[in-house]
Amino acid sequence: MVTIDRVDSWLTIAQQALYLAIVTAVLTQMFFAPEAPALEGASFFKRSYYRYRVAILSFLLGGLLNLYAIFFFKSSSLLVSASFLVLLVALLLLNELHHLKWLGLSFRFVLLSLCGLSFCATVVPVFVGQIGLAVFLLSMAVGCVPMVALAWSIRSRSPDRFPRVRNQILVPFGLVLIAFLGAYVLKVIPPVPLSIPYIGVYHAVERTKDEYRLSHERPAWRFWHNGDQEFRAQPGDRVFVFFRIFSPTRFADEVRVRWFHHQASGWVAQDSIPIKITGGRAEGFRGYGFKTNYQPGEWKVQVETTDEREIGRVYFTLEQVPTSARSFEIDLQ
Repeated sequence: MVTIDRVDSWLTIAQQALYLAIVTAVLTQMFFAPEAPALEGASFFKRSYYRYRVAILSFLLGGLLNLYAIFFFKSSSLLVSASFLVLLVALLLLNELHHLKWLGLSFRFVLLSLCGLSFCATVVPVFVGQIGLAVFLLSMAVGCVPMVALAWSIRSRSPDRFPRVRNQILVPFGLVLIAFLGAYVLKVIPPVPLSIPYIGVYHAVERTKDEYRLSHERPAWRFWHNGDQEFRAQPGDRVFVFFRIFSPTRFADEVRVRWFHHQASGWVAQDSIPIKITGGRAEGFRGYGFKTNYQPGEWKVQVETTDEREIGRVYFTLEQVPTSARSFEIDLQ
């Protein structure tokens, strides 16, 4: 968490690619030589490699899984992506339990497949500059290339080993790929590389030359709220939702701000406002939406991608009050 950089950082992307290449090379070598040979008279490098190759795998896979857990956690509401993150963290923990030898090489290829597909799901949208169904399918297709190429290479060199290739490489990869596609259909896979570091509810949003002035009545003791999540609406007030959304450099896409009102039947959609976003700003693209026709009660506002994957949300309670004197605090963004 301390060392992680932006998702579109060339150094971060290069580090992931290097880790994946080393893991693939070590696992391929372990596929051909699962047991260490006799090392009497072997070079220091060879002896060290066989002694530490499992530790190398655990370190590199653990680093990648940590990275993707952070990326995915930042890119969606925990309520939406909890199941996906629980699976990711469970695999991260299993990677550390070296005494579970029954997991074997197949499990390490599962972890490699998960990291490879996560890498493509993260990096391909950065290069394309958009997200959506077509980009996600493209990222999965790109993620298939290394594993298919590896399986084809082993089969070409050693046809008799193909049953093991199928069981230890292709089947684990296929299961992970199906899990990714299923998570996308169920809308539980976070929309990396987008994330919302800030979202709040305000009485007014005014744009000056370089900043936004956000007006609110929130008392100082309610510091965990962003703006007026206890919104006291006087006649004529508008309800503003302001957000900052991080997107990579050269990124240009559209998000939707969706308003929901809680009624007896549950959350009922009220409005959906499209907003064009551009990337590159370190603090995130700043945008807002507002509502003039509303009812008292419980509300939530979700910022979603065009393929309806949630990036972030905010809840607030709206109470209608008579006109009276009031003073606003100003936040600057």
